[in-house]
Amino acid sequence: MRTSSPALKYLLEKDVQVSKHFVVAVSNLSFFKSLRIHSRFLEISCDGIAWFVSWIAFIWLLSSKSLYQMQVNMLFGLILDVVIVAVLKALVRRRRPVASKDMLTIGPDKFSFPSGHASRAFFVLLFFAKLYPLHIIFLMPVTAWAVSVAISRLILQRHYILDICAGAAIGVLEALIVGLLWISEETAFSIVGFVTEETVDSME
Repeated sequence: MRTSSPALKYLLEKDVQVSKHFVVAVSNLSFFKSLRIHSRFLEISCDGIAWFVSWIAFIWLLSSKSLYQMQVNMLFGLILDVVIVAVLKALVRRRRPVASKDMLTIGPDKFSFPSGHASRAFFVLLFFAKLYPLHIIFLMPVTAWAVSVAISRLILQRHYILDICAGAAIGVLEALIVGLLWISEETAFSIVGFVTEETVDSME
């Protein structure tokens, strides 16, 4: 990542320093030790490919008319997230703290800013908190999951703090966009019908 602005260069240098100090400071705390153990699972649980495959399978296999509108709007948000994050990563091209050895890390995803895991996690959190509200009993674990995913990206040294904060902010923005462009039930039925190649009648 090339920076011509002294202020931006200073900010990025401080971000690197604070991120490294954070990882060292929390490395001996029991909670973060436990988080490190489960960090690989958290990484996979918020992977973009995993979400797309599982969500499309969810739409296909469950085939519940009462859920179509929610499912299609979530899918719209996931697509929006991939596009926004990929474009920003390609433009900013900030290197990751540690080079990724994951064979699935290709194209813009090899760059660090912003964190796609953080944007996806916070979009999902806001989606189920505001757009399609879950009961507090279910929302609490979703909240814990989203925060844990974000922190695990630091512990795994996949991102810096600024990457995580930017990702979380983008996730919130994506939820706002999906809320403003909320797909109607009729349109959702048409989309599901097109994808599944079946005739889906609107709910009366």
